[in-house]
Amino acid sequence: MDGDEVATMLSSLARTRRTFAWKCWDLDAAGLTTTIGASTITLGGLLKHLALVETDWFAVKLRGERYLSPWEEGDWDSGPDWEWRSAADDSPEELYALWKGAVGRADEMIAAALAEGGPGTPGRFTWDDGRTPNLRRMVADVCEEYSRHCGHADLIREVVDGRVGEDPPREFRP
Repeated sequence: MDGDEVATMLSSLARTRRTFAWKCWDLDAAGLTTTIGASTITLGGLLKHLALVETDWFAVKLRGERYLSPWEEGDWDSGPDWEWRSAADDSPEELYALWKGAVGRADEMIAAALAEGGPGTPGRFTWDDGRTPNLRRMVADVCEEYSRHCGHADLIREVVDGRVGEDPPREFRP
């Protein structure tokens, strides 16, 4: 692929999202709650977790927006990783819609930041060491998060129905 910085950044994010979605899509509740070995990671948990990641990085940290449902109502006091644990209570339709909605909202936030100042647009938060990441850094971090979880999703999906492979077919649309 040949493109400028923004095109490369956005296509990398789109590719990792699409690969992840392909590993999770078109499953029933049993498929979305399957685990392997001693791990408690499920495809449903991954969908909900990555919906939170999209919201946290691009809506909250990049644009200064607030968390929306279900994040603001989550029982975060019950322990860490509420999104992972609560995914088993959500239907496949709810999980798919939550993830797609978070991606759509994130894309709107990214577009607004690009229009405002390009990939160097600073976020609306500061780390403990005083640094403020920009959009470029945030997209790289989210791509890393997806890449890590694509490996988990790949293994789980193979156990569920044998689906393997690195890239979804061209006709795949989540």
